[in-house]
Amino acid sequence: MEDTRYDIVGIGNAIVDIIGRCDDAFLSKHSLDKGFMRLIDAAQVDKLYGVMGPATERSGGSAANTIAGLSSFGGKAAFIGRVADDQFGKVFAHDIRAIGVNYDTPPAKSGAPTAVCLILVTPDGERTMNTFLGASTELGSGEVDAALIASAKITYLEGYLFDKPEAKQAFHTAAELAAKAGRKTALTLSDAFCVDRHRDDFRKLVHRGVDILFANEKEITALYEVNSFAEAVKAVRGECQIAVLTRSEQGSVIVTARDTIDIRPKAVANVVDVTGAGDLYAAGFLFGLTRGHSLADCGRLGSMAAAEVISHIGARPEKPLRELARSQGLIT
Repeated sequence: MEDTRYDIVGIGNAIVDIIGRCDDAFLSKHSLDKGFMRLIDAAQVDKLYGVMGPATERSGGSAANTIAGLSSFGGKAAFIGRVADDQFGKVFAHDIRAIGVNYDTPPAKSGAPTAVCLILVTPDGERTMNTFLGASTELGSGEVDAALIASAKITYLEGYLFDKPEAKQAFHTAAELAAKAGRKTALTLSDAFCVDRHRDDFRKLVHRGVDILFANEKEITALYEVNSFAEAVKAVRGECQIAVLTRSEQGSVIVTARDTIDIRPKAVANVVDVTGAGDLYAAGFLFGLTRGHSLADCGRLGSMAAAEVISHIGARPEKPLRELARSQGLIT
């Protein structure tokens, strides 16, 4: 892992999160199911965006959240994700660069508009999400920069992108480039339904091209079609170098060929919003790994980052994670 410019390069959906507040009456008026996520089209984006009140616009997406968390720890990161050459594409690029992340994927001159997620937060803290995946899903191997992959210790792949053949091929291309350069590849499974749709392809990728796997309990049991977490641990052992399995309030488990390491969850006085918990866990774990920490300490850094992000609304840390980790004695 020497001679690298970046700790992590993430590949994932490039989405602009547009976060605004509303009351329950607004949701009812626009036939929105409170607390749920729905997929919408470009016309619905224009309509809903037009009637929303004041909002905050920032770069989002699962892998982008992980990269933002790594940057908050003081890590060096880059991101590959497709946006269009439009207003929201410019918002995404400006925002992710503003937090210290290298982002050079050229905006698409044709095709779908930039992906957005219109997030409506009611006074009780519930988030109702309306997602248009747009240009983000059109990522292909042509946007995978071989020199960038070679310049990062770890390439981090977002499972949500796996739905289209072009993106699937981009993942395999990235994993091959990382291996050729002597680097590591990490994959987050992202969603149990995503696993159900692509189980065989995911299992092949994990076995042949992934060094570090991130999954929650539902995702890992779905991947191996087993009924218990213990069976999933047995199935994944040896499939990749490190499997990092999160279990919400039960903490997390790190599995290697020889060891099983249990990590206690970090206590949170008031859980406000669990969005981004897995993304930020991955950020802490990967930061520790690229700094040579033990796997147990990597897990503790992940738990700390996840605890911070679920204590407030939004999938990005509000406190600098590097300072938080230092104050808790997790790093020097």
